Amino acid sequence: MPRHVACVMDGNGRWAQRRSLPRTAGHRAAETTVIDIIEAARAAGVEWLSLYAFSTENWNRPGAEVDYLMRLVRRVVRKHAPLLLARGIRCRFLGAADPRIPRELAQDFEDLATLTADSRGMTLTVAFDHGGRRDIVEATRSLIRSGMPAEEVTERLFADHLPFPDTPDVDLVIRTSGEQRISNFMLWQVAYAEWVFPEALWPDFRAPDFLACLHTYRRRDRRFGGVPPQTNGDPS
Repeated sequence: MPRHVACVMDGNGRWAQRRSLPRTAGHRAAETTVIDIIEAARAAGVEWLSLYAFSTENWNRPGAEVDYLMRLVRRVVRKHAPLLLARGIRCRFLGAADPRIPRELAQDFEDLATLTADSRGMTLTVAFDHGGRRDIVEATRSLIRSGMPAEEVTERLFADHLPFPDTPDVDLVIRTSGEQRISNFMLWQVAYAEWVFPEALWPDFRAPDFLACLHTYRRRDRRFGGVPPQTNGDPS
């Protein structure tokens, strides 16, 4: 079982377009999938689940769509906070630093993180206003400010300066809609992740699809740059 699963929730706009609906309808339909996948991951024994909700590049979308997303996310956070608390899910928000985020939404993020801080079940990280490159730049700045000599910088030390340094590396990334891009998502943490690209658009993605991705992962041979095990002197 992968310890840390991350999802790039892709395909909301195309889901709406195929139904001759506005893009906002796709974002609204995605709410059901989010809750379904959180429940499925928790039930399957996944310890860490990360969802890519809004990237630093998404600010380039039309203002009306961005405003709608901000209102939608606030409603979803408030609506499902009791469920997340009851399930023992610890919630974190990766990013959420841009001053364009409405003050009320930023406060809701902080309140939910505080409310669930002592939960000991699955950890849910919502990447919102997140950019992997930005995280790496900020970690570099933090190291420089600390006065650490260059020759003493190690991968482990660098990782300690990233946001939420206790987060384990991602084992499995699921990107829905068939697109095959990283999209600046948790660049440091996905270095050795396995990737699965289901064709389903995110609003159509459900628990059985998620479990199928976990099954695919469990069939993979993760060697981390090594070689296959030897059998009778020959590669297996």
